[in-house]
Amino acid sequence: ATIGQLPCLEISSSVTSYGRQMIEHTKKLVEDKFTTLNGYEHNAEVIYGDTDSVMVQFGVSAVEEAMNLGREAAEYISGTFIKPIKLEFEKIYYPYLLISKKRYAGLFWTKPDNFDKMDTKGIETVRRDNCLLVKNLVNDCLHKILIDRDVPGAVQYVKNAISDLLMNRMDLSLLVITKVRSLLGLQNLY
Repeated sequence: ATIGQLPCLEISSSVTSYGRQMIEHTKKLVEDKFTTLNGYEHNAEVIYGDTDSVMVQFGVSAVEEAMNLGREAAEYISGTFIKPIKLEFEKIYYPYLLISKKRYAGLFWTKPDNFDKMDTKGIETVRRDNCLLVKNLVNDCLHKILIDRDVPGAVQYVKNAISDLLMNRMDLSLLVITKVRSLLGLQNLY
């Protein structure tokens, strides 16, 4: 990094590069080991990898089975890294909606009997640069899709909201977007 108490671009670039290599190593090992040829029910696929994590689709529909496979994969991969590096199983997303890099939503499971919460990353429910209408609409649609498993219901909900908006049957306060100006930004005006 070029900012901080002891900035050193070479070190941060090296760490990032090594992290990328570790993710590629993890992806290859998971996809090579967890296959039907090795006796597993489905071929595993790494569907997302980021700075410090990978998301694997094992192809199973039971949350408990996915958790067991996740723990097995974490233990297997950790055994290939030098200590103290360790890959840890963290959670299951089921169902899971991957929109794009760093933008996804799903039901977050840490125990097999019940999901913990609906989790969203990088989409309009958590972004601060949208009006309340967008946040509520996206959140309600995700609830219908992920929890109720009612995609047609989500589509109809959006159509109704658009109709209400076009027919002026919506509270205009839902369309307000607020911004905060920093003191630094205000000083630049003078």
